[in-house]
Amino acid sequence: MEGYVGVKFRTKFLQREPPEDERIAELAKWCKLFHLHGLTPVVNGRSMGNLSFRIAKGSNEFIITAAGLGPKDSLNPECFVRVVDCDMDSRTVHVHGVREPSSESILHYRIYFLRQDAQAVFHGHNTTITEHAKELGIVETKEWKPYGSLELVKSVEEVLDGNNFLVMKRHGFISIGASMEEAGKLALEKKKDAERLSGRLGNK
Repeated sequence: MEGYVGVKFRTKFLQREPPEDERIAELAKWCKLFHLHGLTPVVNGRSMGNLSFRIAKGSNEFIITAAGLGPKDSLNPECFVRVVDCDMDSRTVHVHGVREPSSESILHYRIYFLRQDAQAVFHGHNTTITEHAKELGIVETKEWKPYGSLELVKSVEEVLDGNNFLVMKRHGFISIGASMEEAGKLALEKKKDAERLSGRLGNK
């Protein structure tokens, strides 16, 4: 896995105010649960992963965790960013917020664009899931690509289709749902499945 060097796009702040949405509290809850269950491990003081929800059906705008969040952050509205648009050609992300959005914001944007049924996209890291993806029948990208890159986005697009759970090779997982609860529970279920399989293999 590549070391974190920050976001790899330009952030254009349309408004320097934190987003206002009552659902941010639910997203914060899932951030805490992912941390508790080892789905967003902490490396050098920051949580590895990013969670988002779509603002409204028919719109590709979404609210996502800010870049560089760690377990010590309060997860108040200032810790989240509203992504209004992404310009792929110039690698520019247009936002409302006081912090830069997560490094995988363009990936989230493309998933919402391609999957209008997706209302939440949760990206995390768990070695048990990634190591046993093949045995569990989880769709994987063909090869490793650097985090936050357009190459990674394209590799996900190649295998996205109607899959709600997939693994980015040697990177992490993506869980997609019609709600935050659905995306979150799906990730927790896959972790349990992977742990059961890991236990069986370990006993052989």
